[in-house]
Amino acid sequence: MDATRPRSRLAAPPAGDICRLSAVELARRIRERRLSAREVATAFLDRIEAVNPLVNAVVSLRERADILSEAGDADARLAAGAEPGALFGLPIAIKDLALTKGLRTTFGSAIFADLIPQEDDLFVSRMKEAGAIVIGKTNAPEFGLGSNTYNPVFGATLNALDPALTAGGSSGGAAVALALDMVPLADGSDFGGSLRNPAAYNNVYGFRPSQGLVPGLGMEVFHAQMGVEGPMARTVRDLALLLDVQAGYHPAAPLSYDGSRSFLAGLDRPATAGRIGWLGDFGGVLPMESGILDLCEEALGRFGDLGFSVEPLLPDFDAEALWQAFCVLRQATSGCALKALLDDPANRGKLKPEAVWEAEGAGRLTAPQIHAASTVRTAWHRALLSLFERFDLLALPTAQVFPFPIETHWPREVAGRPMDTYHRWMQVCAFATMGGCPALNVPVGFDARGRPMGMQLIGRPRGDLDVLRAGAAYETALPWVAGAQTAPDGSTR
Repeated sequence: MDATRPRSRLAAPPAGDICRLSAVELARRIRERRLSAREVATAFLDRIEAVNPLVNAVVSLRERADILSEAGDADARLAAGAEPGALFGLPIAIKDLALTKGLRTTFGSAIFADLIPQEDDLFVSRMKEAGAIVIGKTNAPEFGLGSNTYNPVFGATLNALDPALTAGGSSGGAAVALALDMVPLADGSDFGGSLRNPAAYNNVYGFRPSQGLVPGLGMEVFHAQMGVEGPMARTVRDLALLLDVQAGYHPAAPLSYDGSRSFLAGLDRPATAGRIGWLGDFGGVLPMESGILDLCEEALGRFGDLGFSVEPLLPDFDAEALWQAFCVLRQATSGCALKALLDDPANRGKLKPEAVWEAEGAGRLTAPQIHAASTVRTAWHRALLSLFERFDLLALPTAQVFPFPIETHWPREVAGRPMDTYHRWMQVCAFATMGGCPALNVPVGFDARGRPMGMQLIGRPRGDLDVLRAGAAYETALPWVAGAQTAPDGSTR
């Protein structure tokens, strides 16, 4: 096993290329007029033109002339003395599960293949208000179901390091676009690991914020809190840059709240120590492909070098009961939304089997079942609060298998154990979701075949800045950089 050997079959941009600069640095150079927004947009569009046909990460790309015209307008406003926002001039593609005004939004579904929204999702409008230039969308699985990005509208997105493998999901297009330097930042969404899993599978960072930090609007705003929006990036500081824009109270999202004054500024004071509880495979409950735990434990050793203490931990909680509660609550929210589509005869045969499973399960649920699942979730939240009296962070692998062949819809077994649902192999991501906790995927390395893996750093509810600080400290100890291109010796592959 080689923990420090990224491997990509695609040519990297040259060192110092615009596309290799961090989002924080790009935004600074645009503000200082050392780079123009038009130059930056041109560089990323050239990169997309060269690389995207090989991996299919960016979809619904706007016309180049329209993007460059918008970038030129941004340059003119800046020259005239306009105050630039945090994302001013940065070209960004939005995950294709989010509404984008005037730009095709399909949800990866044949049902919505031609949908042109008349409004933006809230976080998209916040990104635009901060100066981002939306250039297109990033590919996602149908309705975000399953950690493998393929759909009947655009096809499959291929892994950034090995195109024979899955990119993960549901933010697979976002992760691949980041890893291959096609965008400087990306948004994602996460219910059962959709920010974390593709980040792990493509050697980048993905951050699931605390429940309520990034407000979401929709048909129902009180119960649908297990799915959240969040940032993806190649550095932790870039994560914080986007989170500053996404986060904050909105009156139409009654469970939202204001977080840190600035997550990016908060990273100026790095974490220097802390206590980490290592959950591993939860006492054997979670089957793991061989090599994953080894890479994570090696990563925890880096935390030890930074002054953190690490202690094995097995919570006194029924992990199976928690998983079953997760499935019930997912069906009670996402499944009910899908049931409305399934019940329409016009959609007969247009939903993937996983969507049908969620929708049919929702139709069988009873109020006592939903209440019982909610009480399990409450008990888990209280158990976590008790654990966070002893530990600053909890750590878990981000996935239970390495990236698998793109033709495999989902793993039918892990370490010899059969998987009884399409998402059981991602059970490891349900722990943070059910606690409403912030969770950061950090890269931990590569197996002997060059397949990447990540580890979750889970913090106490609303402890987002503490998690990001720990991630930033860890980043300084990595012998490689995030993404698919740069090797530890600085060479490209």
